[in-house]
Amino acid sequence: MKQTELHPVVRIQLYTDDKCFGPGIAQLLELVAERKSLRAAAQSMGMAYSKAWTVVRRCEESLGYPLLLSSTGGRHGGGAELTDEARTMLAGYRAYCRALNEAAERLFPEYFPGPGDSAGR
Repeated sequence: MKQTELHPVVRIQLYTDDKCFGPGIAQLLELVAERKSLRAAAQSMGMAYSKAWTVVRRCEESLGYPLLLSSTGGRHGGGAELTDEARTMLAGYRAYCRALNEAAERLFPEYFPGPGDSAGR
């Protein structure tokens, strides 16, 4: 049987009273920033537009500040962009995830030694 190498994958969820921020909303916000549209961001994730709005609204309610600035229709069409608070939250979340993943990689061999290693607890 082929042995595959174990490796850690850390998934970070942030909570207030309820789950409010994690990899899904982070990806959605990154796509909004890139595509300037919640609808296009949701579509690229295979998510219904109504579901994307629900996710954003729940997160906004939990955090206590808006994440998106939206404009509707008009001559040049509508769109969305991230608020300053959303950009700050997203940058902090991504930096925190990177730091935790780096720590997980460093600690992993201590707790899960490879074949033939005698280290571990």
